[in-house]
Amino acid sequence: MIKNTPNNNDLPFLACIYTVFLCTLFGANAVAIKISLFGLGTFTTAGLRFTIASIAIFLWARTSGLSFNISRAQLFQLFVIGMIFTFQLSLFYLGLSKTNASRATLVVNILPFFVLFLAHFFIPGDRITIRKIIGMVIGFTGVAFVFLEKDVTADFQSGDLIILAAAFLWACNIIYVKRIIDTFEAFHIVIYPMIFSVPFFFIEGFLWDTSMIAYIDLKIVGSMLYQSLVTAAFGFVVWNKMLQKYGATALHSFVFIMPIAGVVLGGIVLKEPITFNIMIALLLVVSGIIVINVKPKRPTTIFPLG
Repeated sequence: MIKNTPNNNDLPFLACIYTVFLCTLFGANAVAIKISLFGLGTFTTAGLRFTIASIAIFLWARTSGLSFNISRAQLFQLFVIGMIFTFQLSLFYLGLSKTNASRATLVVNILPFFVLFLAHFFIPGDRITIRKIIGMVIGFTGVAFVFLEKDVTADFQSGDLIILAAAFLWACNIIYVKRIIDTFEAFHIVIYPMIFSVPFFFIEGFLWDTSMIAYIDLKIVGSMLYQSLVTAAFGFVVWNKMLQKYGATALHSFVFIMPIAGVVLGGIVLKEPITFNIMIALLLVVSGIIVINVKPKRPTTIFPLG
C-alpha cells in the first residue's frame, strides 16, 4: 500500500537541480520518439519502448524486493488503467507521427489543465479556485495559438488534434488512478498497464505501420533506449522516490520546464521551426502551469491577522 506523501513546499538546492534535470529529460521525450520514427513504425516504436521499460522496471522491482501480488479487485482496476493507457499512448504516437515534436509537446502539456478540470468533479475536496481558473485560461489560450497557426499542413492539424485527444484520455487515467492509488504499490500502476499494452501496440504495428522496421542505426537505438530506460523506467523510479520524500506540491512546481525543453530541443535537434505562434504558445502554456502550481508563500507573522 502506498504511504501518504509529504507536502513540502521547499526543496533543498540539490533536489531542485535534480528535479530540473528530470523535467528536462521528460520534456525531451517527444524528440526521442520522433527520432525513432525515422526508422521504425509508429506503433512498433511504442511496443518496443514499453517492452524494454517493462523489463527494466521488473528487474528493478525484483532486486528491490517489491511484491508483485495483486488482489482480484485490483486486477479489474488495472485492466481499466491498461485499456486507457493503451488508447492514450496509441493516439499520442499516432499524433506525433503527423506533427512536430515541439508542437506535440505544447499540445500535450494541456494535460495538467484537463486534470484540474476533471478533478473538480471526480476528486473529493479538489476544487477549482480562481487562481486555477486563471491558469487554465492562460494554458488553453496557449494551445489555441498552436492550432491557429497559419501555413501548417492538414497532417499537422490532424496530428495536433489527435494529441489533444490523447492528453484528455491521459487526464482521465490520472483521475482514475488518483481515486485508487492508495491500495497499490506505485510501480504496479506503471508496470502492469505497460505489460498489458505491449501486445496491442505490436498488433497495431502489424496492421497499420507502413513498415514495422524500415532501418535501424545508432541514433534510433539511442532514442529507443532513451524513451524506454531514461524516461519510462529510470524517470519513473526516481520521480516516485522524490515524490515520497518531498511531496507532489514541491515537484510539480517545476513541470513548466517540460514544454520549454521539448520546444527548444525540437528546434536544436530536429531543426523544427520555432515560429512566432509557437513562441507565444510556449509562453502562455508555461505561464499557465506556473500559475496553477506555484502558490505564493504566506509571510510568517508574530500576531495572527484575523
